[in-house]
Amino acid sequence: MVEFAFSATLLLTLLAGIATFGIVFENYLTLSFATNAAAQLLAVSRGQTTDPCATTSQALYAAAPQLAQSNLKFSIVLGTNTVANNAANPSCSGSQSDLVQSDSAAVTVTYPCNLNFIGNLVPNCMLTAQTTMQIQ
Repeated sequence: MVEFAFSATLLLTLLAGIATFGIVFENYLTLSFATNAAAQLLAVSRGQTTDPCATTSQALYAAAPQLAQSNLKFSIVLGTNTVANNAANPSCSGSQSDLVQSDSAAVTVTYPCNLNFIGNLVPNCMLTAQTTMQIQ
């Protein structure tokens, strides 16, 4: 019985740790996929949007509904112009002129990860995904 108590505690702790890291990894994969989808939409939206940042953020929200929108921070660079930098709800109305064909559109999104397992293992942990596309 004593051996079972020691081994069960160890195994349950290990299982909880695996589950915690699995959730963080799933959030990272979702963030990467959604950032890629948002950057692709931004790259092809030249001439179709008056607010490229809002278009990008809405595409990301649609691709990652399980991530808390209030925790997502955007940095968007069109060509050489940074139109949004670490913004929670980016809006760059009037920046559609920065969508120049053959320039690059870079979208970087950060999201906090929660590794709160037997204490906070990694305080201030941030997941980051970045995608750069050529504007069409």
